[in-house]
Amino acid sequence: MEKEKNIFKRIGAYLRDIRGEMKKVTWPSKDDMIKTTIAVIVISLFFGIYLFGVDFIFSRIFQRIGSFFN
Repeated sequence: MEKEKNIFKRIGAYLRDIRGEMKKVTWPSKDDMIKTTIAVIVISLFFGIYLFGVDFIFSRIFQRIGSFFN
């Protein structure tokens, strides 16, 4: 029975610690959140298009190399 009480005390202490740490967090402003979200979307699109282009070019190169052996 002692272990059960001990685990509940530990869970309670853990939750209190989480609450204390969450009060210390500096949350970004709405403007910062919008700017970083837009930056992530633009960078993701850029690298997606870039990787598509590289993949397309390499697939064409390997198709031409493969056609020599057929």
